Formats: sequence, structure tokens, C-alpha cells
Amino acid sequence: MQVQRKEKKERLGLFLGCIGVLCFSLTLPTTRIAVEYFGPTVAGLGRTVIASLLATIVLLIRKEKLPSAKQFKGLIIVALGAVLGFPLLTSWAMEKLPASHGAIEIALLPLATAGFAIIRAGELPSFKFWIASIVGFMAVIVYAIQLGLGQLQYADFALLTSVVILAFSYAEGGQLARDLGGWQVIAWALVIAAPFFIVPVLLNVSGEMLHAPLRAWVSFVYLALVSQFLAYVAWYSGLAMGGVSRVSQIQYLQPFLMILFSALLLNESITLFTMVTSVIVVLSVVLGKNTTVRKVQSTSQDSLSQSK
Repeated sequence: MQVQRKEKKERLGLFLGCIGVLCFSLTLPTTRIAVEYFGPTVAGLGRTVIASLLATIVLLIRKEKLPSAKQFKGLIIVALGAVLGFPLLTSWAMEKLPASHGAIEIALLPLATAGFAIIRAGELPSFKFWIASIVGFMAVIVYAIQLGLGQLQYADFALLTSVVILAFSYAEGGQLARDLGGWQVIAWALVIAAPFFIVPVLLNVSGEMLHAPLRAWVSFVYLALVSQFLAYVAWYSGLAMGGVSRVSQIQYLQPFLMILFSALLLNESITLFTMVTSVIVVLSVVLGKNTTVRKVQSTSQDSLSQSK
């Protein structure tokens, strides 16, 4: 009976993980739609203000305790990455680039997150990790240069920067989740950061936005309620119930789903070059995340880190 309950819990975890990845896969296509009518500031930061209202309601209903001072510092890092940096930079980039283009560069996120998590734990990545990272990164660069007519565009730098910022905040959030709980991390980060975004958002709101088509409003609401909050709830819950090592593998499907949704929602073409690059990047991420690490030893102190 206990075994059956465990298997049922793991299956539910995998299901929730799939829901989370599916929801995240729609983020770039819906951002590209929303930013056309609302601009990068409203599309990028306005959605966090709305998401924070939902997060506040959930936190109050569940009577979650306030974070400690130490946790608060970590939440600021999460807020800077997941609530400010990533939404704003990707919104700006989606003004310039196709969503399928962005999907290739965002595919590096799991590898970057693993790298920050390893370093934060005081461990040294293996040689294979660095090789996989270089291969994945160079594939992205070649792809970006090819589509940028021989040079990288500022939007490419914005996307790559957003990956680094979000990966760092994910690694910090992973540590906080042990004490606060998974979805509580993004909820508190939203509540902490949103008040600072209200003024910039209001300054960029215009009457013309009220006449945006239904497609744009649906995309904006999706970004605010799903991408910025509910998708995190499903994802973190899935990791907790199904196991991190098992459920996290679903994330490898995300770039392919992003490309598919870009074609369906934005009529973007799926080229052979795009798919080949996607496969190379995803394989490098798989190899990089599965490499071993070694602990860093101090000559005058105890070990600075513990093995995973």
C-alpha cells in the first residue's frame, strides 16, 4: 500500500512537472505578442505586479510565516533575476527577435543553473562540464550570428544575460526552497519586488493599450498569472513530489515546445538549422548536468563544501 502511494505521488509529480514545462514553453511566444502592444516595461514588469497580487492572496490564505532576515537577502537575489531581470530583458529581446530564436538561447538555462548551483555549493565542475558548456554556448553563438547576418545583435546579449541572471537566482532559490518551500520562494520574491515596479509601469501605461486586441490581453494575462506564478507552483510541486533528478529531465523538452508554439502562435518557420542547433544545445545540457563534481578543500579550514 505504501509503495502504491509512493508511485502515485511520483506519477503526480511527473504530471505537474510536465504542466510546468508546458506553461514555461509558452512564455516567449506570448511575450512577443504582448510586447508588440504593451511595450517591454509593461509586458515585462507589469505582469509581475499582477502576479504579486495573486501571490499575496495565496500567502495570506495559507498563513505563511514571514521570511527571516537571512532568507530575505536570498529572496532579493531571486527577485532581481526571476522577477526583474529575466522578464524585462526577454520582453525587450522579443521586440527584436523571433521567439524560436530566443528558445535556442534560453535552452542553456538548465546548464547555467547547474553551474551556479555547483559553484555555490563550493564544488568544482568537472572538465566534461566545461566542455559541454562550451559546446552548447558556441552552438548558440553560431546560431545567433547566422540569423543576425554575420553578427550578434544586442537582443542576443540581452537573452544570454537573462539566462545568467535567472540561473543565478534559480540556484539561490534552490537553497531557499529547503526552508521556505518551492513555490513560496517565487511568491515572496514577487511580493518583495512588485512595489518597486508600480511607478515605472504606470509611467509607461498609455490609453492606446486599452485598444489592444484580445490576443494581446490574453497573452499579458497569461504571462502575469501563469508564467510568473502558477507555472512555478506546478514546477516546484512536481520536483518535490516526483524527485528532482527525475522530474527535471522533462525540462529538456522546453526548447522544442517553445519552437513549436512559436510556429503555431506566431507563424514562425521551423528550419532544419534551428532544429539541429536545438538538438546540439539540449545534448550539451544533458551531458553537462550529468557530469560529476569534486569538493574544494581548504588548506587551513575544513572542507568549504559538501558533496551533493
